[in-house]
Amino acid sequence: MLKYQNILIAVDGSREAEWAFHKAIDIAKRNDSKLSIINVIDTRSFASVEAYDRTISQRANDFAQKLLDGYEDLALKNGVLEVDKIIDYGSPKSIIPKKAVKKTGADLIACGATGLNAVERFIIGSVSEAIVRQAPCDVLVVRTETLPDDFEPVVATEEFMNENK
Repeated sequence: MLKYQNILIAVDGSREAEWAFHKAIDIAKRNDSKLSIINVIDTRSFASVEAYDRTISQRANDFAQKLLDGYEDLALKNGVLEVDKIIDYGSPKSIIPKKAVKKTGADLIACGATGLNAVERFIIGSVSEAIVRQAPCDVLVVRTETLPDDFEPVVATEEFMNENK
């Protein structure tokens, strides 16, 4: 039976990413795998804002650190034995399927499906789509249409998001 040894889960603080994270926890436990949690700070999205607000990159880094700490705690409490946290900078579309896979030795990438509509996907493209196209390993794209109505995030809560604005 094939077993995944290194699972890479991409999180961005969204409810959909947390749903994918819970599925990644289950896969990691079943396979006795290492779980690497990555948050990529897309520096392109705030490059122009930084000219007016020099603290934006530090705030983004603090947010990512708190987010990953919360996910690490959740994974450990749910029985994952080995957890690694990664914060990287740049385009998530290229960092996750290339650099992060190489760094972690991932044999499975898990991510949430995009919440973008067809026009937005056409214009900016989806990160999950880019991962599927470029990854050298298996990819699990967790469909957000399957997200139960009663799913309540533990880490990416509204309070957490509001606290870190």
